[in-house]
Amino acid sequence: MAVYTDVSDTDLNSFLEAFDLGAVLSFKGIAEGVENSNFFLKTERGSYFLTLYEKRVQEEDLPYFLGLLEHLSARGIPCPLPVRARDRKQWRSLNGRPAAIVTFLSGLSPRKPDVQQCGEVGAALARLHLAGSDYLFHRANALSVQGWKPLVKSCEPRANAVAMGLGQTIVSELRLLEERWPAGLPEGVIHADLFPDNVFFMDGKVSGIFDFYFACNDAFAYDIAVALNAWCFEPDGAYNITKGRALLSCYRAVRPLTGAEVAALPVLARGAALRFLLTRLHDWLNRDPRALVTVKDPVEYLTKLRFHQGATGAASYGWPS
Repeated sequence: MAVYTDVSDTDLNSFLEAFDLGAVLSFKGIAEGVENSNFFLKTERGSYFLTLYEKRVQEEDLPYFLGLLEHLSARGIPCPLPVRARDRKQWRSLNGRPAAIVTFLSGLSPRKPDVQQCGEVGAALARLHLAGSDYLFHRANALSVQGWKPLVKSCEPRANAVAMGLGQTIVSELRLLEERWPAGLPEGVIHADLFPDNVFFMDGKVSGIFDFYFACNDAFAYDIAVALNAWCFEPDGAYNITKGRALLSCYRAVRPLTGAEVAALPVLARGAALRFLLTRLHDWLNRDPRALVTVKDPVEYLTKLRFHQGATGAASYGWPS
């Protein structure tokens, strides 16, 4: 179970005194997620999620993340809504960690996304990009090209223990991406982590988008590239171009892409693959013994990276030629 910080009944009840949620009916840790301690909370007033922020989430970023949820929810995006305490604060301290309560979303995450779901998530991502266009806060993408350098430096000495030649691969790939990374693309708020386990579906439609704790301001096309990596590869590592076509066509039906965005898709997809390869590799090499969680295999993204290295253009991802 991916819980790093335990919360006792006494600690929980003390924390909840600041909220108007009534008595606790049930409280249990949630297995999914590797970045924070997450709990399902049911009270007399309803069902909620309680999150204690660990590891990569910094308290100074919480106004951006939690304010974004309120902003997007007000514009019709199905995302969790922070529950403010009586003093109107969005988060408080619990067991030495910043902690927030958000509303419960209904639905199921797809274990193996189908073509229709890929199309639905493409349209939902475009709506998210449009909804965030007037969000006033700004947060740079800490896990873009500049942020990959320290990860490469940290992981390279031990990377070959995970896969032969992986150390040289990440070094040379970063060098190439630094040279080719596009600038000047349309940008705004992006999710930056839109994996199937961060999306709920009900009756074939997206019913919830959550886990915005990598959200930032960056190129919209980079967010599309993250989604292509996350949704359009099969378990055996093969890219499903039918799924990619559905995701891209449904996205552009809501928000058309510029020619520069289309041309940049291959290098952006390659960069997105390196980003998740590096963070998974870092977590694999630096496993937290306190967390009963299965660390995700970095080799999955090495396989995806090799596909992107052979891509000849946006048509390789399903963009109509």
